[in-house]
Amino acid sequence: MLVEQNKSKINRICSVYAKNCEDQRDLVQDVLLNIWKNLPSFEHRASINTWLYRITLNVCMRSKYEQVQKRKTKLESVHLAAVLDISKDEKYEHLYHCISKLEETDRSIIVLFLEDLPYKEIAEIVGLSANHVAVKIKRIKKQLLICLQHMEREFLDKIKTCHGR
Repeated sequence: MLVEQNKSKINRICSVYAKNCEDQRDLVQDVLLNIWKNLPSFEHRASINTWLYRITLNVCMRSKYEQVQKRKTKLESVHLAAVLDISKDEKYEHLYHCISKLEETDRSIIVLFLEDLPYKEIAEIVGLSANHVAVKIKRIKKQLLICLQHMEREFLDKIKTCHGR
């Protein structure tokens, strides 16, 4: 029941950290396994939702760290209107691409923000003060807007190049 109520949230968060659908499914499975293994030790010091978000983010961040290590041995709300008149799915793809370029903590904060968590709860999950979270969200939104605008310019340049202008 707990997992069913939160499965869409877990999926959305995992999708931000995953390279593809297969990676997302693997992350979700890892999250569910961690929830199941750690449920007996849940101490009710935070809400169950905060605890679930923390587990989800920890699994995703650990996975990202492991990917980086493997490479060493052998990546008010955000306005999607900044991107051209393209499908909603493409807008989300662009947003996720820009989110994936953020530093780990910033990525965690914006994902929780997009899940409509209050600043206080985000602060609890990531270990910062609510004021610090508010400042970071403002800066992150600015970074994402710049990234989306950059993607728009690249797209326009491609169109000009393809049409010989």
